[in-house]
Amino acid sequence: MTGRLAPAISPDTEFFWRGLREHKLLIQRCAGCGTLRHPPRPMCPCCRSLAWTATESSGRGTVYSYVMPHQPRFPFFEYPYIVVLVELAEGMRLVSNLCDVDPADVAVGMPVEVFYQSFDNDLVLHQFRPSPPCPEGRQ
Repeated sequence: MTGRLAPAISPDTEFFWRGLREHKLLIQRCAGCGTLRHPPRPMCPCCRSLAWTATESSGRGTVYSYVMPHQPRFPFFEYPYIVVLVELAEGMRLVSNLCDVDPADVAVGMPVEVFYQSFDNDLVLHQFRPSPPCPEGRQ
């Protein structure tokens, strides 16, 4: 996998993509009520505030759900590949790819951690891989 399609970047999402280039997984936090939200958007769904800040995620989480697409085949993916919905330790969920694991070993609840992968077109994406369980009380 060397190339990927570039994402559409808007003023609401630019901080997220810039963070990935700096190897940081940034999440929006509402400045009004403190609610974390992903994907990035201009207004808080809880209090409707337009003010927000970015906070860095620990990058640790668990597999909430997953699929292994087979069709259509895209030239920029190695098959099989795993698309996961990761529930981050901070409580929100995001979609990514799960790497460095046999597809037969993937399970809901599997602990995962983020890593960053660079592509030819100056794109950096967050990816996840299995991680050892976090010791009690630590994120």
